Amino acid sequence: MEKKSEINGHTVPSSSSTDRIIEKSAQRSCGEKVLEFLKRNLLVIMTVSGVLVGVGLGMVVRSMKLTKAQMIYFAFPGEMLLRMLKMIILPLVVCSLISGAASLDTRSLGKLGGIAVAYFLGTTLIASGIGVTLAFIIKPGVGAGALNTNSLGLESVTPNKETADSFLDLARNLFPSNLVAAAFRSYATDYKMVASGNDSNGTILYQKVPIATETDGMNILGLVLFAMVFGVALKKLGAEGEELIRFFNAFNEATMVLVSWIMWYIPFGIIFLVGSKIVEMEDVVLLVTSLGKYIVASILGHIIHGGIVLPLIYFAFTRKNPFSFLSGLITPFTTAFATCSSSATLPSMIKCVEENNGVDKRISRFILPIGATVNMDGAAIFQCIACRLHRSAQQHRAERRSDLHHPGDGHGLERGRSGHPSRRHHHHRHHPGGHRPAHQRSVPHAGRRLDCGPDHHSGERGG
Repeated sequence: MEKKSEINGHTVPSSSSTDRIIEKSAQRSCGEKVLEFLKRNLLVIMTVSGVLVGVGLGMVVRSMKLTKAQMIYFAFPGEMLLRMLKMIILPLVVCSLISGAASLDTRSLGKLGGIAVAYFLGTTLIASGIGVTLAFIIKPGVGAGALNTNSLGLESVTPNKETADSFLDLARNLFPSNLVAAAFRSYATDYKMVASGNDSNGTILYQKVPIATETDGMNILGLVLFAMVFGVALKKLGAEGEELIRFFNAFNEATMVLVSWIMWYIPFGIIFLVGSKIVEMEDVVLLVTSLGKYIVASILGHIIHGGIVLPLIYFAFTRKNPFSFLSGLITPFTTAFATCSSSATLPSMIKCVEENNGVDKRISRFILPIGATVNMDGAAIFQCIACRLHRSAQQHRAERRSDLHHPGDGHGLERGRSGHPSRRHHHHRHHPGGHRPAHQRSVPHAGRRLDCGPDHHSGERGG
């Protein structure tokens, strides 16, 4: 029986010539597939290559011993990328949320918001649990005793806020008193010491009083809440609000066009952004030896949470391959790696989720701005590990000071005192009326009085 072959849908007798034609056609289609793949993933390939080139460039430039001014010039293209991404955040978040909230009915909006909040809370708790577990298993503070913040060129850590003030600041930022100011400032509680009287020995007692301050940085939480409520209000207006809804929809689409243009600059900007970070690191050996376990624990926690836990949740609800979904988000992942900012990654995340993964615009533009503000799983992991590191650093300092002082002074050292009880009594006798040196004045804290000696803040800078 004669073999038949098919070319362009037509059946023809099989021969060596027809077999060659079919083979060339198959080769051509394979080449076209490769070209199509490269064209479709060109931005992803360029972005990943940019990270790798940035690492290599940073290692080369690092050996040149640049001055501080030269480092700033070298980092300029990366700085421009950050400025462009931050520039687009405000119109993107506000317009996306208004458009998304106005496109959904109130019942669907409430249901979607409830599911999102439950998901954010659940994943954050899981991330915190992973961080705490890894901290106790890996013990990141072991080996961090030699850590010297100044030698690493890192900024010193300011004293922590009271827990109650942190929650109150969250509520205050949800309702900004000035929407225009919220675009570039956030509310933050600071403290000042106020004299509250004298004790029986004539020592001046000071009380820590919270005061209102503003810090540079967009109050994105307040803008998110306002945009959501404003979108619901436009929906309630019915026909009267349609014109304004169309305006924000058009504004949103125009913003996404700007995002698509900015994304082609990302591969170039990332080269210098990553390279400049490597150049600015003053002592890599000290960083690795002192914080090696902390770095490993943090990376391992992110791998477990992002590579196992979240894909399992996705598979449990969708019964689809989670890694095919994640493959469409490589560009936002590399952008997040280079910028270290969820807000700066938001523009590329929205674009890739919609174009690569086919997520409905009403869902992505409503959920993602909220998630970039509220859902901080990565921060939960590394902060839980950092608490363990901070505790170990404090214990190491206490051990070192106990070797330098009399064993009986250890209790005073652990409470942040100067470690010399006899010297404190001497000052009580020679400084009546509270005229003691400023670093030895008594400060009430959390219901008890502590003598703020020279080591009072040393434990808070450790981690």
